[in-house]
Amino acid sequence: MWQDVRALNATASAITALTLLAGVASGVWWLSQRPMFTLRAVRVESMYGLDLQHVNELTVRNGVLGKIRGNFFTTDLEQVRTTFEAVPWVRKATVRREWPNQLIVAVEEHEALGTWGEDGRLLSVKGDVFTANLAEADDDHELPAFDGPEGSEKEVLARFAELRGWFAPIRLVPASISLSNRYAWTVRLDNGMSVELGREKDKNTLKGRVQRLVSIYPQLTARLQEGRIDTIDMRYPNGLALSSAALSVPADATKPVKAAKKKAVNKTTKQT
Repeated sequence: MWQDVRALNATASAITALTLLAGVASGVWWLSQRPMFTLRAVRVESMYGLDLQHVNELTVRNGVLGKIRGNFFTTDLEQVRTTFEAVPWVRKATVRREWPNQLIVAVEEHEALGTWGEDGRLLSVKGDVFTANLAEADDDHELPAFDGPEGSEKEVLARFAELRGWFAPIRLVPASISLSNRYAWTVRLDNGMSVELGREKDKNTLKGRVQRLVSIYPQLTARLQEGRIDTIDMRYPNGLALSSAALSVPADATKPVKAAKKKAVNKTTKQT
């Protein structure tokens, strides 16, 4: 080998190249560790240029900054993103570097539509269930309540939009919607009336039942001027069942019935 000049030249060139590469890598590493590249700031901004309603930039930044490891070059942006997305009210975050020592975090907030289930979680307008301070979501009005099996959030959200339109002719708004484990629907309206709509046999089942209720609702309320309907069951094919305090039976309601029975007995005796 030592007599092979070409092989010696190739080996020498490779060693030289490796030495230069190692030197460059060492220089880059040394430079990257300089204090000027230590992260000095993390700026939090809205992803779409809107004002942040629930995410406090100062609070979030101070709470997350201590969890970020590395400097401008070595920080794991994916880890920073997941850290920010664990913050209440943050739906989505993107992270980018800004020379020479800053991170820019763009945040998309959840927009709460109502509550979900009985454990204090919230449902967003995009169908995401998230955990946050319920007091921050009230916004001076009571939020609609939603419930359903796991994974049904977007289906319940879509049904809410449809029910709002279906009940609009009688100026009632859904205050809560529940989808049971057997996939039966129940809606409570803002006047306190609870409506059993049952299971959806086809795409027109629920709409037909609501339209039937809407068509006769003025007649029902006209007959119950002194009280409201508490519950109404629309699962019957050609009718309905309702309960109302205004429909209580009077104490002497059985007297006419007894008189009628006595009259019928007397009539039968005469015929005999």
